[in-house]
Amino acid sequence: MFGYVNPDKPELKMREYEVYRACYCAVCKAIGRKSGQLPRLVLSYDLSFLALLLDALNPEPNRILRERCIAHPMRRHAIIAPNPVIDYAADMNVLLAYYNLKDKWTDEHDVGAGTASLLIGMAARRSASRWPLQADGISKQLACLQSLEKSGCDSADEVAEPFARVMEILFACPLVKDEATRKGLSWLGYNLGRWIYLLDALDDLEHDVKEGSYNPLLLQYGYKGGSVPAFRESIRERMAFSLLYPLSEADKALKVLAIGKNAEILDNVIEAGLIRRTDEVLAGIRNGRNKRQNTGA
Repeated sequence: MFGYVNPDKPELKMREYEVYRACYCAVCKAIGRKSGQLPRLVLSYDLSFLALLLDALNPEPNRILRERCIAHPMRRHAIIAPNPVIDYAADMNVLLAYYNLKDKWTDEHDVGAGTASLLIGMAARRSASRWPLQADGISKQLACLQSLEKSGCDSADEVAEPFARVMEILFACPLVKDEATRKGLSWLGYNLGRWIYLLDALDDLEHDVKEGSYNPLLLQYGYKGGSVPAFRESIRERMAFSLLYPLSEADKALKVLAIGKNAEILDNVIEAGLIRRTDEVLAGIRNGRNKRQNTGA
């Protein structure tokens, strides 16, 4: 997972942050309830945002529980009571994490990723059985992505497309019955996916140069060796446009959705949290390999 989709916490009101965290914890609890305790380790902020978004389409106020958990055993925390969209986000989290771990094993022979994919494989198969169309679509798009990466595709836009489609599939939640709403969700997810893939490529420049790993930006913009910060600076203006355009489209999609609650939190994520993350990565303030380790909101 990537873990880029976070709010700008200092700009959230205390009540808003409590709701955001309650949603994050609800997805974590749902993963444990539906898939076992081990897959909770692959919980992603990105899919918690999906849960918050889908839940916001329901105008009814949430029922908030206070529970303890493995990460915080001494104190009860607020958690949104189980509901279908929280469960959907939990299943999508497990599926996407599983395919991502398999991909890392295939591409990088990362033993840790390979072991983790085996350990959560059964949970992923259960999630796939509940959402077969989504599982099939994710699998096909990630296979396409892997093929483009292996072929050394030198177009960042082209190679970002399959991951954008993955997020489009995830966000077009079948629990949402209104076709226009699903279309808006799809477009938001598509643009968020494109942003995530391109930002991750930019964030990983130093790592990929050091490891000799594939990175479409190195190929597209003709990296010939030398200073990676200087190379980053040389492509900064072009990457700013490539990153900010999908964010503007995601924001437009959010604005046309009939959000029933938590609009301030969702606006904060898109208009502040993701912009802040973009500015940091453009400046070379690297989120780093730890971006995939989400241990708490």
